[in-house]
Amino acid sequence: MVILGLGTATPPQRYAQRDGWEAVQKTSVFTSLTTRSRAILKKVLTSPNGVLTRHLALDRLEDVFDATPDVLHARFVKNAPLLATQAAERALNNAGVHRGEIDGLIISTCTGYLCPGLTSYVGERLGLRRDLFGLDLVGQGCGAAIPNLRTAEALLESGRCQKALSICVEVCSAAFFLDNDPGVLVSACLFGDGAGAAVLAREGQAKRRVEWTTSGSLINPDYRDLLRFEQKNGMLRNILAPEVPGLAAEQAQRVFEQVIGNAGVQRSDVKGWILHPGGRDVLTAIQSRLELSDEQVRWSASVLSEFGNLSSASVYFVLEAALSDSVPSGYWWMSSFGAGFSGHGALLKAQ
Repeated sequence: MVILGLGTATPPQRYAQRDGWEAVQKTSVFTSLTTRSRAILKKVLTSPNGVLTRHLALDRLEDVFDATPDVLHARFVKNAPLLATQAAERALNNAGVHRGEIDGLIISTCTGYLCPGLTSYVGERLGLRRDLFGLDLVGQGCGAAIPNLRTAEALLESGRCQKALSICVEVCSAAFFLDNDPGVLVSACLFGDGAGAAVLAREGQAKRRVEWTTSGSLINPDYRDLLRFEQKNGMLRNILAPEVPGLAAEQAQRVFEQVIGNAGVQRSDVKGWILHPGGRDVLTAIQSRLELSDEQVRWSASVLSEFGNLSSASVYFVLEAALSDSVPSGYWWMSSFGAGFSGHGALLKAQ
């Protein structure tokens, strides 16, 4: 499978972290929080934590803190199809592929629910063929991009599709609210909104050819309750335990060693690192576990700084950043992790 083109999209509204701290203090919910919860918000929003700005689908930042289930759902319904379509249009333009050539559409999300799914709305907005194969994937959290791409690979290799669109879109602000749970507070301070898309084919030419060579996944349900969504009071509540950075690093290393071992590739052969930047502590833990330099994780750190954690869309942004930089040709490693507890990885070959 070849990645012919990439595209990303974010809401136009961009907010600095300190903007969030100034806004939350003016809301009524802030006065109901405990002293500890207020301290968490201040620390995450005003101290160096790897995130400088985020794009959020909000006309006013204050709107995010006084949310109801209906308001959050409406935010997802309005913005998820829009962002996914924008990213897909940019990927098609980048690939030089006409939308009529697309016969497979796979969309992943975890921050909202639609029935029919996003493929119905995005396919209509893009003007895709009515006879394409559409598949909506939900519930895989931040790690969803690689399972999405692996599904596209299977469709292409089977001959059921000739060209496919892979899209991950997350309106994380549709799952923002405040209470005294640390995971809820930290999530509201770190996640951003955005979408990433890739045009895929069995063969083809691209401005810079990136071949998907092999991949792998590991799921450990023993740690399922440490990183997941739950439904409470009609809203998605992010469970984000302190153990997540260490678990993410361990899972990332295990998947990496398994996949390159099966492929007969040496670690020294890997020239580029496309890592999901879950947060500063997560990225630091993965960097340490894989013995990577700051230079090797610079694209992940840059995406985290400018956009925050974009959940499943993150690795599209990191790959796009790497492709626009001076990464040498050869093997690249793409890694993501998410709810489950799951870890995913793919060995790419760039020319």
